[in-house]
Order: sequence, then C-alpha cells, then structure tokens
Amino acid sequence: MAKVEKVILDGSMPMVKYYLIHWGASLSDTEKQMALNWAKEQRAAFYPNLLADAKWNNETIRPIQNSVAVDVRKVILGNLLFHDVRLSSDNTVSCSSCHGLNTGGVDNKQYSEGVGGQFGGVNAPSVYNAHYNFVQFWDGRAATLADQAAGPPLNPVEMASTSFDEICEKLNADADFSKAFKEVYPDGFNQANITDAIQEFERTLLTPNSRFDKYLKGDETAMTADELAGYDLFKKYNCATCHVGENMGGQSYELLGIKHDYFADRGTELTIEDNGRFKETKNERDRHRFKVPGLRNVALTAPYFHDGTQATLDETVKAMAKYEIGVDLNDQEVKQLVAFLHTLTGEYQGKLLVNDNDVH
Repeated sequence: MAKVEKVILDGSMPMVKYYLIHWGASLSDTEKQMALNWAKEQRAAFYPNLLADAKWNNETIRPIQNSVAVDVRKVILGNLLFHDVRLSSDNTVSCSSCHGLNTGGVDNKQYSEGVGGQFGGVNAPSVYNAHYNFVQFWDGRAATLADQAAGPPLNPVEMASTSFDEICEKLNADADFSKAFKEVYPDGFNQANITDAIQEFERTLLTPNSRFDKYLKGDETAMTADELAGYDLFKKYNCATCHVGENMGGQSYELLGIKHDYFADRGTELTIEDNGRFKETKNERDRHRFKVPGLRNVALTAPYFHDGTQATLDETVKAMAKYEIGVDLNDQEVKQLVAFLHTLTGEYQGKLLVNDNDVH
C-alpha cells in the first residue's frame, strides 16, 4: 500500500517508456486523489491502525502492541530453551549468545561467533519484534519463527549439533526439565515442540512505548523539534515506503544498491550471503535483495547492514541515502534523521530497553 501511494505521489509510475507509447496516460490530479483515497480506505479496512491517534492512523508505521496472545506455559519453556547451551554441540552457545536480550536482541558484532570460535557470514538481526516479520533471516529462508529457530542448532558454524535427536537426548537426561516439558508437550522433546516453544517465547519479545510510539498515540510532547524534522525527512526520502508496519521493516525484500553499486564501492570480495534472496530462489531478479530490516531499537543494534559494515547510525543513514535514493545528505539532515531513529527505542517488561554493551 505504501508503494502504491509513493508512485502516485512522485509520478514514477507508469514509467517514462510507457508514456512514450501511450500519450495522455498520466494521472490527472483528480485521478491521483481518487487512488490515494482508495489506498487510505483499503488500509483502514484491512490493516486498521487501532493504536494510533486519529491524526496518524493512515501512517505506514504503527505503534507496537503491548502484548499478543500467547500460551504462557510454552513461553516459560521457550525462554529456558532460548537460553539453553545444550542446543549446541559443545554446550557453549545458546540462542541468546547472538541475540542477547540485554544487548538489543543482537550481539553487536559484525558476524556472530559460533562453536569453536567460528564466525558466520551475516550480521545477526534483532530478535526483538521479529514476531512482526513476514519471513525470517535476511534471505527469507524461514517462513515462521519456529522455522527460524530450527536453523542455528544444526548450522555447522553456529551451534553445530548433528541433529535434533542429539539435542533431545541431552535434554531428556534432565529429568526435571523433561517432566515439565511433557506437561505441556505430552510427546516430549522433538524438533517441532522445541521450536514451537521458542517461537512462543519470541512472540513475547515486543518493545512498545517508544517515544515515537507515544507520539503516534497522540502525545505531541514525546518528541523534540529535531526528532520530528527527522521523521519528516524519513518520509520525504521514502524511507517509510519500505520501513513500514509495527517493526518498521520486515515486510518486503528490497534491492541493496538501487542508485549506486554498493558492492563495487565496498571493495571486498562478494560472499554467498551478498546474494540475498537469490540464495533461495535462484531468480536473478532477487540477487542482492534482502528482507528489509526492522528499525525498532536501532540505536542499540550496531553494526548495520547484512554485512555489518556500517559502524554507526550516521554512516548507515548516509549510505542508505546514497545507495537507495541517490541523495547526498547534508550534516543537518543526518543529525535529524539519527535523532529520529533514537526515538524508536522501546520498553521491554515495562522498562526502557538498554544495551549492556553501552552501544549508542
């Protein structure tokens, strides 16, 4: 819906080549307004923004819910499993090793460290608000949080278990845990039940009540003038076309390097992870396309990009403007955009989310 509105407003569709053949095909002001009204009506009907103040209920971004319905028994088990190193072959790595709840849901490393000191090839996304993503992983290879949870335990670089049978054998040796688990999952430990429990826990990892969310809910004192100017720039430069929804991302795949060749400028050898969605589809159009990362709590989750090459928000904002929209931001614009991004830090369990690694 956001993309429909964008191309109507900026006139980028139909494309110029189409006009050369179909003269007079451009939309009149009346037709543009009809299309925009249609988009607004569709959003209200099928994607109602119930938490936002009436003034903002047609925004492409919406406040995060305080909670979603979950099975608390599964959440408790999933929390234990999320922090359990027995999911790894040498009992040294857990889900929380790379997705620390006290470090913004990430580990603040360019690449995460797995068993035996091995490093992966892609930057770890935050586990916070992953519930809202339409798929998981940068390349979208997991359809659900449960599918995602099944990947790292068997990845030879990350947790390196040979099978879930190996994991279940270790967990079954823990009589108390096994008993508690069977009270919720009568058939006991297996891949489906383990990943289901982790998924249920991860659905609770929401971070509502950021200052930006408070503003969207009607508190006009929640943001400063510079922060509001940053939000205006965020929309002016079409960031809000892809960074949409509650998580401000995670709803589409987008090309990295629309206006300039990011990978050529990076100056390092291409890796298999640089292929993005192409890894899974083998469709050339998907090369270098990635699931749009969510921006919630982004001030806490450095470094940035799939390859972890951007160390700061200033660098990231400048790079995105250059490679995605072909704009060189001035210092004031960078300052205001970064100020806005700092308003996206929310609360977890009623307290403002912080990063014990002291990332700013």
